[in-house]
Amino acid sequence: MFLPLEEQLRRIRQGAEQIVPEAELLAKLERSAKEDRPLIIKQGFDPTRPDLHIGHGVSIHKLRTFQKLGHRVVFVMGDFTARVGDPSGRDETRPMLSEEEIESNLATYEEQLFRILDPETTEIRRNSEWLARLTLADILRLTSQYTVARMLERDDFAERHREGRPISLVEFLYPMMQGHDSVALRADVELGGTDQLFNLLLGRTLQERAGQEPQVCLIMPLLRGTDGRRKMSKSYDNYIGISMEAEDAFGRVMSIPDTLLEEWISLASSARGEELARRRREAGTDPLAAKRWLAGDIVARYHGAAAARRAREAFDRLHRHRKVPEDIPTVALSLDGRDGLWIAHVLRDSDLAYSSSEAGRLIRQGAVRVDGDVIADRDLRLGAGEYVVQRGKRKFARISVEP
Repeated sequence: MFLPLEEQLRRIRQGAEQIVPEAELLAKLERSAKEDRPLIIKQGFDPTRPDLHIGHGVSIHKLRTFQKLGHRVVFVMGDFTARVGDPSGRDETRPMLSEEEIESNLATYEEQLFRILDPETTEIRRNSEWLARLTLADILRLTSQYTVARMLERDDFAERHREGRPISLVEFLYPMMQGHDSVALRADVELGGTDQLFNLLLGRTLQERAGQEPQVCLIMPLLRGTDGRRKMSKSYDNYIGISMEAEDAFGRVMSIPDTLLEEWISLASSARGEELARRRREAGTDPLAAKRWLAGDIVARYHGAAAARRAREAFDRLHRHRKVPEDIPTVALSLDGRDGLWIAHVLRDSDLAYSSSEAGRLIRQGAVRVDGDVIADRDLRLGAGEYVVQRGKRKFARISVEP
């Protein structure tokens, strides 16, 4: 039994940037209720990284809204399109991924998705199911349905073409392949960020030319990352992963600029209605309180209320009371006849830095403490004894240096 059309529309509109065209969505919802047939709601992500982040979560939560309204979600894992790489919003060609990299990244997606989506009304498909089977003749027919001139209307392609920066032919194929996904699935609605509008509209064109009713494009806003400037992306290291450790996620939210608060409360929190309005007001009057609530809410959404409580307590213990966390790892190192252990090697060997060169950079930035004191001397040696070594605000190790 479906909810009344206006109530469905109200919930779908909430937080959306654009519905193209909304009149067609209303007609689809009306027919769905009349025929007692759920709509097919499509979205996909290419597994270019192993982590989904809370920026992805903005649209995945909207997929969950459709599920609650009685519709069926088809989540497309772009294992085939990942070989090309989505050029949307990029100013250069994305390097191709190997099959091994793609499979490794895909292995993490299902668990992360089902922190939000209902498995019972979710269908997960790989687009290699239909794209890998295309023959050269199929591809020629597909590419004949669109022109280079129309492809160059895309802002990112147009800018690169104008500035003489290369655009590979395979990048032109990407939106065609994403559009063909919609044909293969007979999608009623496709979700995507504001940078995906061109690709989603191309899907409408290909569906019409295949004799199908075109999909409605539901465009969701892009969440800016923790730097407050660029869209959230692991490439920019400005992200909070859906499966990131609860304490790390809490700390990252607490570090965002105050200017992001209203946007994050609107897009990334669970607040709705009057609570949303109240939390947005609080962001202007008491940003610290708003940020603490937001950090707890985001952690609870993906890890549960108990994890959020523990993360808040750990944050307070570290930042409010300046105490060392209780569960930091202990690392045993040996002098092996040396006068002392170089601090850069200590950081590397305790997994507080990837390499001694990164350790040196962290020390120059003032990001390393030993027993609470900031270290400025890159040549510091640690003799026999026990030390608490800290990187940044949240990473610690208890170092035991043996003779």
